[in-house]
Amino acid sequence: MGIEKYEGRVALVTGASAGIGAAIVQALLKHGLTVVGMARRVEKVKAIELALKDAPGKLYAVAGDVSDEASILAAFKWVKDNLGGVDILINNAGVFPITSLTDGKTEDWKRILDVNVLGLSICTREAVQDMLGRGVDDGFIIHINSVAGHTLQLTDGKAMYAASKHAVKVLLEGLRKDLVSKGSKIRVGVRDIIVLPTGTPF
Repeated sequence: MGIEKYEGRVALVTGASAGIGAAIVQALLKHGLTVVGMARRVEKVKAIELALKDAPGKLYAVAGDVSDEASILAAFKWVKDNLGGVDILINNAGVFPITSLTDGKTEDWKRILDVNVLGLSICTREAVQDMLGRGVDDGFIIHINSVAGHTLQLTDGKAMYAASKHAVKVLLEGLRKDLVSKGSKIRVGVRDIIVLPTGTPF
């Protein structure tokens, strides 16, 4: 049995306004899940809702910036207060500016790490604590990662991005060990994508 067994359950997708995140939202809605689409551009998530108004699932557009802990906590609180909590987390939000290690801007490096590493970790912590607190033992968490986390691409300016994605891989393994040590059956996984030289995820 696949995703169908989660019909009616709550899935939170970060970076839900476009690209891979929007596609994930649409797929989950078509399988009857209750989906929280979290994004800074919340109006784009609402547009998905209008386009798929006949889908069996229900979409809620929630404003949230993964680089801002207070924003993340507010989004999870909204889900808890209005939908009962999160059963599935898809950590999709990510940024990939081209930035050199020898003359790049600190603000670009910080944004990469804030979104790709810290934001992902905060979202994961909040989802796990919510699931454990409610006794949810069949939830799951998926990190949308990149092949750059396994091997550095030749394109200049991608080293900091690749470092952030390697961190995601390590964090996933650490999360798996943490959950096993707690006796939890919450599942975790990763889906690697390719980022083209133009900076477009594929």
